[in-house]
Amino acid sequence: MIQVKFARIHNDETIGLPTFAHSTDACADIRSAVDLIIPPKEWRAVPTGLKVEIPHGYEIQVRPRSGLALKYGITVLNSPGTIDSDYRGEIKVLLINHSDKAFEIKKGDRIAQIAIRKVEDVQFVLVEELSETERNEGGFGSSGIS
Repeated sequence: MIQVKFARIHNDETIGLPTFAHSTDACADIRSAVDLIIPPKEWRAVPTGLKVEIPHGYEIQVRPRSGLALKYGITVLNSPGTIDSDYRGEIKVLLINHSDKAFEIKKGDRIAQIAIRKVEDVQFVLVEELSETERNEGGFGSSGIS
């Protein structure tokens, strides 16, 4: 088990840590630190009141909540958003309102979910040729439509 450290912005004790609804959940819910309205077809950076210290070799992915997407047309604009291990600023969630109605967020509302994921070290190598595959250069729809 890894440990991810969070700190509150402005020592606001009403701001809670991300929470797992169930012990088997892959993602934890993160909440808004403010009251906010997102007008139709617009987006906002919603503050969470938290900053984070992620262990080296990991990232946090910020993902939409399916209930907000299904019921209200609210999703994470840059889904999934990535928080790198060296970032120490406030976590803000970029939410977009795809609906025709204004969406009201209250302080403490669950606005997104976060997943902690391992990040592998990668070395990019330039070569003259790549190996052949069955698909080779076939693009979208190359395997047919089912």
